[in-house]
Amino acid sequence: MPTAADDRFRVHLAQLDPTVGDLRGNAAKTEAAWAAARADGAHLVMTPEMFLIGYQPQDLVLKPAVVAACRAEIDRLAKACADGPALMVGAPEATEGALYNAMFLLEGGAVRTVFRKVELPNYGVFDEKRLYASGAAGPISIAGVRVGVPICEDIWAPEVCETLAESGAEILLSPNGSPYARGKFDRDRMRVAVARVVETGLPLAYLNMVGGQDDQAFDGGSFVLNPGGALAALAPFFEETTLVVDFERGPEGWRALDGDKALPPAEIEADYHAMVAATAAYVRKNGFKSVLLGLSGGVDSALVAAVAADALGPDAVRCVMLPSRYTSPESLEDAAAVAQRLGCRLDEIPIAQGVDAIEATLAPLFQGMPRDLTEENLQSRLRGLLLMALSNKTGALLLTTGNKSEVAVGYATLYGDMCGAYNPLKDLYKTRVFETCRWRSATHRPWMQGPAGPVIPPRVIDKPPTAELREDQKDEDSLPPYAVLDAILERLIDQDLSVAETAAAGYDREMVETVERLIYISEYKRHQAAPGVKLTEKAFWLDRRYPLTNRFRDRL
Repeated sequence: MPTAADDRFRVHLAQLDPTVGDLRGNAAKTEAAWAAARADGAHLVMTPEMFLIGYQPQDLVLKPAVVAACRAEIDRLAKACADGPALMVGAPEATEGALYNAMFLLEGGAVRTVFRKVELPNYGVFDEKRLYASGAAGPISIAGVRVGVPICEDIWAPEVCETLAESGAEILLSPNGSPYARGKFDRDRMRVAVARVVETGLPLAYLNMVGGQDDQAFDGGSFVLNPGGALAALAPFFEETTLVVDFERGPEGWRALDGDKALPPAEIEADYHAMVAATAAYVRKNGFKSVLLGLSGGVDSALVAAVAADALGPDAVRCVMLPSRYTSPESLEDAAAVAQRLGCRLDEIPIAQGVDAIEATLAPLFQGMPRDLTEENLQSRLRGLLLMALSNKTGALLLTTGNKSEVAVGYATLYGDMCGAYNPLKDLYKTRVFETCRWRSATHRPWMQGPAGPVIPPRVIDKPPTAELREDQKDEDSLPPYAVLDAILERLIDQDLSVAETAAAGYDREMVETVERLIYISEYKRHQAAPGVKLTEKAFWLDRRYPLTNRFRDRL
């Protein structure tokens, strides 16, 4: 293996996309990255955290057979990558009755050492204290350079990096599995990393994975900081790549030479790219080749269709319009316009006759009872039945289309429009849906597989939202205007403010109490809802876990 005797140390940071449980597939990506590093004369190649098993593996790592298979693959990798640069790969390690989130250093055909994560996150989507034991940090010499390896959460704890520096580390290399959240790159990752390099006086390379796993998108954006906090290199976001870093030793220690610096995406683009990446990953990694969705002529389903087309290509997206007697001619026209502009197939399945048949079947049992939400929900549930039948018959994965505002207050029909396997909009409030539609119609990027141009017609965005389950129905008949509703929801959910604090911000107290009640009584629906991509720090599911049965109401 080459040494850093010439005061140069080259590291390949492999910003890659693993698939949970696909040990051989992830190992093949690792070997390819190692071979490229070898050809480039690198001293070390590093994968992200837990790359071999994929992240997050959750309780999969509690199965002894899984951990044993990981170790067997690690040993095979060590032999396959014996003649060349050192290889650092993330995987679970079981030893002496404990399980660790670990990084294996492979060199000369064997496992040279194992770095074990010290700080175990136990908040938001993370539950690592339940799974792993806490390890210990210590640097090791690679090609003549003392390297410290703080794993992900370890850089959030000053003590870990300080210990590494005090133990003689000259460079910090941090492998991460950090899921996307809006604003996280600047607000959290960069801020924390800068603090560590200022405190230790050491350069730090931050490697993050990309891709998607269930509800989480991983956005990459790996970077390198020099002592003092200056940015030396920044990898592209949401893209598999290798960030090649050349460290050079000078009178004041090691520094990274300046490299390429990608431009971080704006917030609205980052959210959209996360939705596209997570949707593509969920479909592809679960073995599907196409998707379908109900296209109503409304803004939510139009945005889901655009996300799907950009994720998979228009030919892999099938849209279905299911008109009832309450569906307006404008909705039929708008659905057709969206499908045509995106280049997706559109089928039409009228449901009026089916609804009549169901109502006739139930008439003897409903005799003497007034019409109410029951009849409205029959329409939604028949649509769900037909879409699921089409999914079963064709093998296309069904996407559902409810936004976070609707998911929050239960403005959706269980076993109806909530049918589906994945929801790209689950963590996107309605007002952001409007903004994102306008942005997508005005913007096209090379990573989008859908067409350029105004793919969502202005009328779809600008018309009053409606479920069209009765005559002249508008969403605002049942809900506050979305600008008001979303402002209240962001305070109650994302900021965890009280009812009094929310009302003090200028919102009607009775309205705030009503919204709070709707949030709580809709929990059972969310427990049965499709997974969807996490965009914020308070996404429904792992970020926010509430009881289904709950009588608490904030009335102070």
